[in-house]
Amino acid sequence: MKKLLTSAMLLIGLGSTAQQDILVSQYMFNHLLLNPAYSGSKDYMMATLLYRKQWVDFSGAPETQVASLHGPLGLTQLGWGGLISHDKIGVTDRTDVYANAAYHLKLNQKLKLSLGLRGGGGIYSYKNSDLKVWDANDPAFAGDKVSRFLPNVGAGAYLYGERFYAGVSVPTIISYDPVKSLSVNLSGGDVIPHQVRHYFATAGAVFELHPDVMMKPSVLVKYVDAAPVEADFNVNFLFANTLWLGGSYRTGDSFVALLEIQLTKKLRLGYSYDFTFTDIKDYSSGSHEIMLGYDFGFDIMKMRTPRYF
Repeated sequence: MKKLLTSAMLLIGLGSTAQQDILVSQYMFNHLLLNPAYSGSKDYMMATLLYRKQWVDFSGAPETQVASLHGPLGLTQLGWGGLISHDKIGVTDRTDVYANAAYHLKLNQKLKLSLGLRGGGGIYSYKNSDLKVWDANDPAFAGDKVSRFLPNVGAGAYLYGERFYAGVSVPTIISYDPVKSLSVNLSGGDVIPHQVRHYFATAGAVFELHPDVMMKPSVLVKYVDAAPVEADFNVNFLFANTLWLGGSYRTGDSFVALLEIQLTKKLRLGYSYDFTFTDIKDYSSGSHEIMLGYDFGFDIMKMRTPRYF
């Protein structure tokens, strides 16, 4: 019964106007997850692997994997990037593949403005065989796996300096017919996923509290039409240019504990734990997320300061 109710809730969620884009807690260490304009914002390439297990012990809860890579295009003002993500929720699967391009304009000695685009799409699928239903002969659940590819494009702007950034982005500009949010053809079992437009705004800065202690407050605001505005308020502290410790408050959802350690000049490891304070807390022991990052390229060894964002 629990699996049935969970799967039904998650399927219904596909057709609602709630937040749909992949949710991760360590985005402040890799803005490529939200904004294509971040591509090539450093003088070296950055690769990231991320795994998230949301709502542990909650049947059918989201499970996410993300791989990203980006960097500058030679000595030009162009940046490039790529992102592959997989998200599984209940009996549904979503795999996204996107390529990014960005142009970085130098405004003055301290600030740059980047404009970015991305293109690609997502493959959405579900498996009826994973459902437990009361009526096995119900034609709404006829057949097994159904898949659909939805192409999409995204855009963003990113203003940044050595110790400040601000950005706005729309990762999925194409919004598919909201009237057919989850349309099931009783004869063919055809499912039309509901893909809606998401809006993100971010900002953050770094302040020196002590020669060995830096503080980085930041904020992320997320908006989807007909859904409540959601915001993340974050603060992270960098100790001895090696260890990040901090936390986040996600409105209406959770508190998040964060850490990232710079294992070498090129390799870093991050972890976060979400303490959910919604009713799901009665069925879940929280959410875990681990991230592995590697910075490489000719200019990485010439870095004078650590990578703040």
